[in-house]
Amino acid sequence: MRARVLFGLVLLALIMACSGPAYYAQAISGQWKLMHARQDVQALLNNPDTSPELARDLKTADRIMSFARDSLDLPGNGSYSSYVEIEGEALVWNVVATEEFSLDAKTWCFPVAGCVPYRGYFNQQKARKFAQGLDDKGMDVHISPAAAYSSLGWFDDPLLSTMFSGSDIRLAAYLFHELAHQRLYVKDDGQFNEAYASFVEETGVKAWLESNQRQAELNKWLKLQDVSTEFTTLIDQLRSRLTGLYAGDEPDVVKRRHKSDAFFSFTKSYQQMVTERWGGEPYYAAWFEEPLNNAKLALYTTYEGGHCAFQQLWLESGGQLAEFHRLAEKKSRLQKELRTEWLKQSC
Repeated sequence: MRARVLFGLVLLALIMACSGPAYYAQAISGQWKLMHARQDVQALLNNPDTSPELARDLKTADRIMSFARDSLDLPGNGSYSSYVEIEGEALVWNVVATEEFSLDAKTWCFPVAGCVPYRGYFNQQKARKFAQGLDDKGMDVHISPAAAYSSLGWFDDPLLSTMFSGSDIRLAAYLFHELAHQRLYVKDDGQFNEAYASFVEETGVKAWLESNQRQAELNKWLKLQDVSTEFTTLIDQLRSRLTGLYAGDEPDVVKRRHKSDAFFSFTKSYQQMVTERWGGEPYYAAWFEEPLNNAKLALYTTYEGGHCAFQQLWLESGGQLAEFHRLAEKKSRLQKELRTEWLKQSC
């Protein structure tokens, strides 16, 4: 029933939405192909032709799902009881865009997800074509591959081969994050949704490692959280500098030069942090493989910008996830302006 309802909503959007029929056609086609490619996990485990590596991964995913339900108060439904083999490094390619002198991501509105700060494509080439069109208009653009995603409970989402590309820790992070979206999702508020899911992911992985008494890996995970906090501080400093620049009345040619200088200084500060704080370990090297721009900053802030606010909720909950979820749901009912202001608090 849910699938039929969603399909009807998308068809309605073909007529009413500004995104246009071509975009929704690829979305419907991609979702349809994904659903029809699903293989039942239990059937795969019972099949002697299933590779030992895949069988191991599927069993690990099942243990993680049980932990999410029993220990993290996350949904225990039909999601992730099937599996799909994906070609390439990602299922969906998300296009993020901002104006040349703005840190606010452009939003696109859809019937189910509401307005979100990205536009997703199941086909990488179509994502690049759309991104190029925005770039031609002078916008800052970034394309982000997504190894996992959530249909917000409208479908029984499958496990994807892309989710098994790392360790079980990365798999747990994917599952906790996407299940968090199923548990709490605020229409038209991408930053709240992603900050909440990212915090649940971080807290869940820590609890997963603790429950399995994997102290050495837990120490590494906690180190990564410290690194993330320090990197976010650098991001905040850059955002503050750019916000002041963009709000000024200098000519565009001057703003353009100062903008370039700001990103250059940020890169130098990062390199200094690698040397002086991280013992030469370039934790965020991949982040610098493509040119930096406003869109990349906007995407980072969407996921990490509200961390301190949810950290405060965690402290208020006494470290009890059921209470934490309740408090988060309470915040989700705030008016949009109040919720946005709440997310901005510092640690």
